Amino acid sequence: MTPTNVDPITLEVMRNGFYSIADEMIAALIRASYSTNIKDRRDTSGAIYTGSGEVVVVAQSEIGTPLHLGTMHSAVLTAIEQYPFEELEPGDALALNTPYPAGPGHLNDLALISPVFYEGELIAITANQAHHVDMGGFAPGSMPFGVTEIFQEGLQIPTVRLFRKGELDRDLWALIAQNVRPRTEVRGDLLAQFAANNVAERRLTDLASRYGPEMVRRYLDEMLNYSERRMRAALKQIPEGTYEFEDSMEGDGIVESPITVRVKLESKGDSFIADFTESDDSCLGPLNCRWPSVAACVYYVLKACLDPELPPNAGAYRPVEVKVREGSLLSAQYPTAVCNANIITTQRITDILLGALAPVIPDKVLAACSGTMNLLNIGGIDPRNDIYYNYIETYAGGQGAMHNADGMDAVQNHMTNTRNAPVEAIELAYPLLVEKYGLVPNSEGAGQNRGGLGIQRHLRVLGESVTLTLSSDREKVSPWGLFGGEGAERSACVIAAPDGTEKRLPSKVTTTVSHDHVIKTQTPGGGGWGDPKSRDADSVAHDVLEEFVSPERAESVYGVKVDG
Repeated sequence: MTPTNVDPITLEVMRNGFYSIADEMIAALIRASYSTNIKDRRDTSGAIYTGSGEVVVVAQSEIGTPLHLGTMHSAVLTAIEQYPFEELEPGDALALNTPYPAGPGHLNDLALISPVFYEGELIAITANQAHHVDMGGFAPGSMPFGVTEIFQEGLQIPTVRLFRKGELDRDLWALIAQNVRPRTEVRGDLLAQFAANNVAERRLTDLASRYGPEMVRRYLDEMLNYSERRMRAALKQIPEGTYEFEDSMEGDGIVESPITVRVKLESKGDSFIADFTESDDSCLGPLNCRWPSVAACVYYVLKACLDPELPPNAGAYRPVEVKVREGSLLSAQYPTAVCNANIITTQRITDILLGALAPVIPDKVLAACSGTMNLLNIGGIDPRNDIYYNYIETYAGGQGAMHNADGMDAVQNHMTNTRNAPVEAIELAYPLLVEKYGLVPNSEGAGQNRGGLGIQRHLRVLGESVTLTLSSDREKVSPWGLFGGEGAERSACVIAAPDGTEKRLPSKVTTTVSHDHVIKTQTPGGGGWGDPKSRDADSVAHDVLEEFVSPERAESVYGVKVDG
């Protein structure tokens, strides 16, 4: 793509204006939201699109979810295909949440899409995607194990006009409300999503009134061209050739045999192919996903490794081809269950992409991270008000080490990028008591640069019995290291009864937990990089001093004896 004849100063002014609008949009959503999952954990993303549905500007100032880069983009394109935009008016907004044929990765991620008109002319589209705490279905939180079809997961919303002329459609809301558990939170978060789009719509029309609608459209298009040029330049860092890698997940919650994800990467100068067609067939349980989620992982890895400052938009996607096989794990056919693919499958996709690239760009990749978002979902009746509640959180794990740095401890890795829910927020909002929260000593993958530590959290159930969904992995096979680095400690979850007896749970389960029982969760660490015996002695001593590593492990694994 050759540069177009645009004024670079005006382009920079417009670019900053667009990003300011996107950031203000998502900030408004977070401020107005009801649920802890959005208000505190920031499980949401927002963006500005061209009138034809290409994502251009993704909010940057607040935390955004890399996975949404692909799924929200596909949701907007699906809405355009399924709904005649010429029928829409200012104040209207479309909603959809189903991954079929293409859209959000699971039903909880509802996309809200608003046209932006200026003097009756469509100049852009604004959209945001937010993870709602419940969408009905088999179990609280709508992400259970034991399901085999999307019908069991929750309410499927195709492209519908949920807001008309600034008002929530009464009939459609009645249908949604009848199918979800914590209705107040769901309604409040929906209204926050609409308010956020309204903010962006007002700011974009202000921009159009100042510079003209044609200028707005022109510079949105030029931002796509700019990202394409940068991505093509970045791809040349990967030597031409074909590179392969594979890794497995530890069953799907129904069948315990491994499920393997395989990739073959082909670097061709300024273009790139990621071929997943040799991955396993779709599984029985809810770890299947659709192409948009796979593509989001590819875009994320290329940006993170090659050009972290690259504006993530549809222009950057143009040189990249993502191949999947229909009916496989990564291109499931309707109505296959999908609700936990975001949590586990996408993390495995990311790991194998990094593993494939490690031999050719070793200074730009990292060892395996925790390999799962470690989701805990607890739902029941709050005895304080007799209202349904649903606590959902993805627990941080260890980051894989790099050639020049240790992996970070207790971080939301790769495709999640959400925040930690503060202990105070959990105990205020839910009948749960946080009895322990901290790092897991000795959970790092040892190496010249060590992997990050996982975390442990103990939650006591204060109300009556609750429904617990645990969505995790890396319980049996450690996150791997690179170039002589060792694997990290694995995940674990046990239920402790008041009499002190403990029951270990499988990594993928929906079950009941009784009053006064404690849910003890441990997340995996990150893999190490390089020979542990080559680690700097001062770094080992520091880890012992901080109680990240025990003196015994320091001596036996790193060869460093730390006294006192």
